[in-house]
Amino acid sequence: MSTQQTVYRLTGPSPDLSGVRQFTEEIPVPSKWEVLLEIKALSLNYRDIVISNGTYPFPVGKNVVPVSDCAAVIKTMGESVDGFKVGDRVVVAFDGTNQYGPQRDWNHGHGGPVDGFLRRYAVVPAVALVKIPESSKLGYPQLASLVCTGTTAWNSLFGPLAIRPGQTILVQGTGGVSMTVLILAKAFGCTVIVTSSSDDKLKLVKEKYGADFGINYKKVPKWGEEAHRLTGGVGVDVVIENGGVGTIEQSFQAIKMGGMIALIGFLAAPQGQIPDVTGLTLGKSAIVRGIAVGAKQYLEELVEFVCARGLEIPVDKVFPFEEALEAYRYLQSGSHVGKVCIEV
Repeated sequence: MSTQQTVYRLTGPSPDLSGVRQFTEEIPVPSKWEVLLEIKALSLNYRDIVISNGTYPFPVGKNVVPVSDCAAVIKTMGESVDGFKVGDRVVVAFDGTNQYGPQRDWNHGHGGPVDGFLRRYAVVPAVALVKIPESSKLGYPQLASLVCTGTTAWNSLFGPLAIRPGQTILVQGTGGVSMTVLILAKAFGCTVIVTSSSDDKLKLVKEKYGADFGINYKKVPKWGEEAHRLTGGVGVDVVIENGGVGTIEQSFQAIKMGGMIALIGFLAAPQGQIPDVTGLTLGKSAIVRGIAVGAKQYLEELVEFVCARGLEIPVDKVFPFEEALEAYRYLQSGSHVGKVCIEV
């Protein structure tokens, strides 16, 4: 095996991705409690876009290796590592210091404050790993998509306020989190409503992924009222809110009394007056819960659930490692339905 590898690093923020550059570096050697991973696939998130352009609101390290989500094979191990073997397929928790419970800070997430995985090899503490069952037939891009996106989706649905079969879930758009929530919620016996600006995408998610209802929010700007109508005037149990201040008022319109909004993103700009979230929350006796990815515990539960049921995590397109920046640009375009991945 060569002693050197290609590594991408963020040398500085830029809207055109010019700050993400390739370097040749030494392949690291694991200490006694660490493993050397051969990266097989990576999965991009909107977080990777805003980190690269300098608009991420949380800490970012200097010259950091981007991308938090990878699936890998253990190449070598330190002598004190237990519970794994060379050749095991694994994924790495978003924040290896957060084993269980709520996120404690934003100082240890891969691809932001600490080096991520847009490289061919990486050394990580064994405690950050989740082993993939040998029986699982999921490919590496799908496995990589479980890390940040999958854990966020699982935390939204099965965290401290777990959903129940028969409930109705609304997801905004057809990106990675929304599509993963769709797959998980349907497997759990829930009804799912999807919003999108594209009738073609809504048709696809119904026919291919089993969405129950679709709402084109360009044609139906008051989509919250339409979601209320689709539930017989009751409202949905949970909204997966990735628009933020620009869409949250409609999310409140959509939920039933006592419903929950899982706030995971900030994609939509406000339209006119900023919504009175306090008044809206009180008016619906609602729960608004911020989702900060989730602990390794949730990733372990997700891997077990997905692999046991053979669920197919939606992957829209896979790019080769050498075309990583093209993968970024494709994600930026908003053309995807599901995850955008990179194969190493």
